[in-house]
Amino acid sequence: MSRPLIMVAPNGARRGKADHTALPVTTAEIVETAAACHAAGAHALHLHVRDAEGAHSLDAGRYRETLAELGLRIPDMKLQITTEAAGRFTVPEQLACLRQVRPAWASISVREIAREPALAADVYATCADNGTQVQHILYEVADIQQLIDWRARGVVRPDQESVLFVLGRYREGQVSSPADLAPLREALPGIGQWMVCAFGPREHECLVDAASQGGDVRVGFENSLSGANGQPHADNAASVGTLVRSLLDQPPHAQDTFAERKPS
Repeated sequence: MSRPLIMVAPNGARRGKADHTALPVTTAEIVETAAACHAAGAHALHLHVRDAEGAHSLDAGRYRETLAELGLRIPDMKLQITTEAAGRFTVPEQLACLRQVRPAWASISVREIAREPALAADVYATCADNGTQVQHILYEVADIQQLIDWRARGVVRPDQESVLFVLGRYREGQVSSPADLAPLREALPGIGQWMVCAFGPREHECLVDAASQGGDVRVGFENSLSGANGQPHADNAASVGTLVRSLLDQPPHAQDTFAERKPS
């Protein structure tokens, strides 16, 4: 199987120290976690920043500060910001974040932008104008249908094709399965750049299966705190390292390596 690009999502918008003491919240903690995960085999970071109280934030200043610190400490790691609303932010606030931060790479939830369909064209045009690579976040087939419609109408640009298929949700007892990916891939055939994340203790199993199909993978405490045995990972880097070993146990094609790849 081909070797995927590995992204780590170390905190997300909803979890905190009460969920796991090693979950990073401050800028310093995020930078240290990112460095450890990069050393363990992660090629990219999905970045959430937090405010002074530890809550999810889209503050442009905090993003710029954290991106600068990460760039100095880990210059070879690819950096993606989130624009996730998480029930806190409006589409205009998400758009303002993109305009002010001008990131190289951003994740954008299709269902969140669809709350204000009149602004969708501005969101994707802003990314195109600023050279921001887009990764569309897709939770279910309805999100894919919305994305296909936006593409057909020119709202989404032809080169804005990269997607993240999300398996599962923040739910008590959530256990995602590799089988959850099939309907999403069937609804969006022929996609060139795709990645998978999965909630629950079968996270790594889902990611190894996705990689076997040619997808990239996102791992970390945003989606799962523990392994298949139910034991919490010591930290994000431990989860990354375990996933890397699982991927290396799979038979690769002779020409495939963990070499530098274009972000998905």
